[in-house]
Amino acid sequence: MAMPDLKKWIQPAVMALPSKRKMALGFLLLLLFLFGVSPLFNQWMYPLKYEEHIFYSADATGADPFLVMAIIRVESKFDPHKRSPKGAQGLMQLMPETVDWVISEGRFSPAFRELVYEPSVNIHMGSWYISGLVREFEGNKIAAIAAYNAGPGNVKRWMKEGRWDGSRQRLDAVPFGETRHYVRRVTFFYEKYRSLYGHLVESEEAYTLPQ
Repeated sequence: MAMPDLKKWIQPAVMALPSKRKMALGFLLLLLFLFGVSPLFNQWMYPLKYEEHIFYSADATGADPFLVMAIIRVESKFDPHKRSPKGAQGLMQLMPETVDWVISEGRFSPAFRELVYEPSVNIHMGSWYISGLVREFEGNKIAAIAAYNAGPGNVKRWMKEGRWDGSRQRLDAVPFGETRHYVRRVTFFYEKYRSLYGHLVESEEAYTLPQ
C-alpha cells in the first residue's frame, strides 16, 4: 500500500521540474560560476612552478617576477625540456645566439650553455635578458615583451619609423601578427599571475603593466 501512495506524491514533483536540458545547463552554469570565483580553481588553471628560482633570479637581476612567470607560461607552459623547431631552449625558450650573448654580456659561466635546460639556469639567463630589455626600452615593459619575441632591433625600427609607439593601446600597429598575439598572451598571463600570486612579494604595487 505504501508504494502507490509514494508514487502519487513523487510523480507531480518530478513533472514540475524543468526539462533535463535546462537542468543540465543550469548545473553547468552553477559549476562554472563556482569554479570561476574559486581561487583553487584559478590556481589550477594558472599553475606556478619553480617559484623559488623565479623570485631568486628576479631579485638578482632586477626582473619583474610576474613578467618572468608570464613569459614561461607562454613560451613553454613550465616544461623545462621544451625545444622549438627553431632551436629555442628550455623554460624561457632561449635561442642559442641569445644564450651566447647573455653569457658574454652578463659574464656568466660558459658552462651555462650545457645547462640551458636546467630550470635555475634557464630562468636566471632569461630573467637577466628580459630585465635588460626593459631597461633598454626605458621601462616600457610592453615594448620589451615585443622585443623578446621579435628582437629588439625590429621593435626599435618600428618605433623609430613611427609604425608603433610601443603602447598597449596601439598594439594593432605592430607589423608582425605573431608578435601582436604574443604580447597579448603575455600581458594576459601577467595579470593572472599577479592577481593570484601577488601575495608572494612584499610590494605587489611595484609590479604593474600599463592598461
